[in-house]
Amino acid sequence: MTQPTRGAGTIRPVRASTYFFGALGGLLFGYDLGVVAGALLFITPQLGLSHLQTGMVTSSLLVGAMIGALGCGRITDRVGRRTVVLGAAVLFGLGAIGAALAPNLFWILAFRLIMGLAVGTASVTVPVYLSEISPASRRGSLSGLNQLMISSGILVAYLVNLALAPAQAWRWMFGLAAIPAVLMLIGGYFQPESPRWLIKKGREAEARAVLARSRTPEQLDAEIAEIVRINESEQQQMRLGAMIRDPRLRRVLLIGSGLALLQQVVGVNTVIYYAPTILKSIGFTSGAAILANAGLGGLTVVVTIIMLTMVDRVGRRRPLILGAIGMCAAMVLLAALFYSGGLTHGTAGWLAITGLALFKICFSLSWGGLVWIMLGELFPLRARGTAMGVATFFNWAGNFAVGLLFPVLLGVGTGLVFVIFAVLCLVSSGFALAFVPETKGKSLEQIERDLGHTANPATAVDLVG
Repeated sequence: MTQPTRGAGTIRPVRASTYFFGALGGLLFGYDLGVVAGALLFITPQLGLSHLQTGMVTSSLLVGAMIGALGCGRITDRVGRRTVVLGAAVLFGLGAIGAALAPNLFWILAFRLIMGLAVGTASVTVPVYLSEISPASRRGSLSGLNQLMISSGILVAYLVNLALAPAQAWRWMFGLAAIPAVLMLIGGYFQPESPRWLIKKGREAEARAVLARSRTPEQLDAEIAEIVRINESEQQQMRLGAMIRDPRLRRVLLIGSGLALLQQVVGVNTVIYYAPTILKSIGFTSGAAILANAGLGGLTVVVTIIMLTMVDRVGRRRPLILGAIGMCAAMVLLAALFYSGGLTHGTAGWLAITGLALFKICFSLSWGGLVWIMLGELFPLRARGTAMGVATFFNWAGNFAVGLLFPVLLGVGTGLVFVIFAVLCLVSSGFALAFVPETKGKSLEQIERDLGHTANPATAVDLVG
């Protein structure tokens, strides 16, 4: 990060650590999403779990995430983004250690629920925080660091699974999640607070010091003035009921919630949670399935980096439309292989890996990172915490439904689930085409003005162009 900024009478570069540690919550998110994929291969036989109980191990974290996402919005607006992130790090560390030491299924579910509270809280707060500290011209790539951290966390989890698979050490797989939690706690302690939250609380001098790290003097003065002007017109944080009663805000809330829900129900979690299970069902050994899954995780990180280099040039809306079409094609391939009746470890098996890889590429270039970027951009300051909490609740609700039900459907041995995901991918493409605005290159305050004064933001020239 080398953009010149003003501070103490001099020009200095912005610290990359500000964005790195700001996004570290995504690493926790990604690690726990990924680690369960390998752990399930060993928990299931050791504890004699049914298909439904296997789904419960996955979805217990997601229940906690739903609660954390829905409940943290007003807390975030009251005490600040940074404080909430620190609390999430503590909760996650305690949950990880507890899950590793759990004596039976009940305590595994209980501690994963606690971890879920932390993950849900971080998934609301981190995108908002990154969007609020990033310059408009680079907000896409900097906010997208959250998705890079999620992808990196998933890859780290896959590598941990690969290393510990020979020993079937699923407890260590869970327990090692405490390490990124500690890093997040230490790094978050030295992070600045969100400048927009500081101004909302009347602490303009502190907000100016934070923004000075990544803005020129001219940009700094203009942005402070714009934030203050917007804040003065919106003195009170809106409750959910007030948002629903306002037609313009209701529309933005529906767009954000729709993006968040569709991101999960297009089938990404079948790849994250159950790729090793799918590959093992067609003849791969546990070790080979985990190795292939690690390769898919590495591919995701590479593609996410490519997305970050492009997002501020190509925008958000068009990749969402085209990416969903590519994901649909991948799900059609997987459905055809399962319906073929001859799915064995051979040509068809490698075609399955191709389908999984194609899905991950298309998802990582579009719905994987762009949804989190847009959720940090769409909502007005007076409703940002509450609206982000609602949207993220729908994200985790979709995640929960897929995590709980997919093992049951997989046990039936049908490709119908992939057909359903293919249809949902097409629905997602149509949703982006019809409703999603373009936010590339606009300040958060400009996006707020445009959405607030445009009757149909999805088709307005100033937003979609």
